Amino acid sequence: MIKGILITLEGIEGSGKTLHAKLLGKFLTQKGVSVILTYEPGATPIGKKLRRLLLGEDLFQDPFTELCLFLADRREHFLRIIKGALEEGKIVVCDRFVDSTLAYQGYGRGIDMELIVNLNERILEGTWPNLTILLDCPVEEGLKRTKRRDRISKGSLEFHERVRHGYLELSRKYPERIKVVNSFDRPKSEVQEEIRKIVLGFLKIF
Repeated sequence: MIKGILITLEGIEGSGKTLHAKLLGKFLTQKGVSVILTYEPGATPIGKKLRRLLLGEDLFQDPFTELCLFLADRREHFLRIIKGALEEGKIVVCDRFVDSTLAYQGYGRGIDMELIVNLNERILEGTWPNLTILLDCPVEEGLKRTKRRDRISKGSLEFHERVRHGYLELSRKYPERIKVVNSFDRPKSEVQEEIRKIVLGFLKIF
């Protein structure tokens, strides 16, 4: 039985997901909450190998092959880290999760959205995020901030615009779950403070 809470941080390249996931995890831990901080892709031994394939050289001619590898990583991640933590009643804070696949492979690559949803429903055994923080910033600004450019981040400007559009569409489709936080032209401390308010308001435990 799932007793914990899954909080995910999403957004385009350079939007601040990794930094703010770490800051949020540290904040909740200091509050005395049992937190698991994790990420995709690459959080498991198999995932690390898949991450090298996915973010390394551009080997993929078929977007569906890319999708399958991301889903393989997610299945391992779910079984080895997320599922057990949630069953133990912990809060899981994850840097990227299912919405990344919907935004990048769905809106970005053009793979059928219903197919992506159904596949994720199967591999996650019906477990979806309870709360998602979507960090939003203009594409050109996000790419400018990205220090380590991998295969995905080297995609065309048009591709990343489709991804950003996809994220915002998802936030309009699931407004109760996905909360948009502007991470552009604001101090990091201000962005983190807004994230904390959203999370604490959702948790209602402090």
